[in-house]
Amino acid sequence: MAQPEHWRLEFWLEQSLIGSFSHADLASMPREKVVCDIHCVTGWSLRDACFEGIRLSTLFRALPGLSSSGIRFVRYVAASDREHDTSTSLSLALKDGWLVDRKDGKPLSPEHGFPWRTLFPSRYFYKSLKWITQIQFLREDRPGYWERNTGYHSQGRPWREERLDAIRFTSSKECEAFRALSDFQDYRKSQTVIVKANLRNWRPVTRNLSGLQLKLCDFSHADLRHVDFSDANLTFGRFYRADLRGARFHRTDLEGSDFTEALLEGAVFCDNALSAAKFFTPSKHTRSAQENPHAGMTLSNPQGLLEDQEAYLQSLGVLKDL
Repeated sequence: MAQPEHWRLEFWLEQSLIGSFSHADLASMPREKVVCDIHCVTGWSLRDACFEGIRLSTLFRALPGLSSSGIRFVRYVAASDREHDTSTSLSLALKDGWLVDRKDGKPLSPEHGFPWRTLFPSRYFYKSLKWITQIQFLREDRPGYWERNTGYHSQGRPWREERLDAIRFTSSKECEAFRALSDFQDYRKSQTVIVKANLRNWRPVTRNLSGLQLKLCDFSHADLRHVDFSDANLTFGRFYRADLRGARFHRTDLEGSDFTEALLEGAVFCDNALSAAKFFTPSKHTRSAQENPHAGMTLSNPQGLLEDQEAYLQSLGVLKDL
């Protein structure tokens, strides 16, 4: 993680470096506050977050030759192990883009993008890039990390619920072929993403579903007893009344997943991303612990559990190492 005195933000026009700013350069520029709601693609929101920083339009005006370059898109590149990046149209960057270094009056933490990150209040938060080091101006769009690897929507407008790209949705023919497989090694090697597949009432031939990318899939009423989902990505999965007794969820991404009424006796959850995951609906939470379908599961080191879900699981005695 670069310290402010060593950090620079570079600006590239196609293959040419056209400018750069140090932390000190940016700190000397006129600053503004922007109060906005944060909407995570997994379903949670944070109201009235207050950021401080500089409009991207202010930075862009300081760059030579940009207005006559014919560019239409802007790519944002992070200094991260996974080489995160994302992109927007130039018009969105000029209208709604910010470069910020403070939130709620305090410097950004390393976890949240220190020293600088972008901010797009009108988009899901995956379009706001942490740890930014480069801004590139392009004539053709280039899909970002989450768009390439996860199938997230290129626009990400919350009011339209643009979470996943419909073009990436798995067809019914592909889904039927997938359901019949007994070996998923090719899917693991290629990191193929299955999106919005109908896996209702599915009973996999193999119990080894580890490492698969199954996003926004419907597993309702599926027989998934003793299935190993370790290292899989099951973002937005629906497991309503699925039989998951004895299943393993080690290092599984379960953000936004719904386990309402799922049978989880003997299921083991460990080191999971659980932002906006749901195990119960408050209006239906009337069962005793003895007859609860979640009794008997264990969950250790959860990440991002909502407070009401954490309290519910705590009441069942299934949370470990909190």
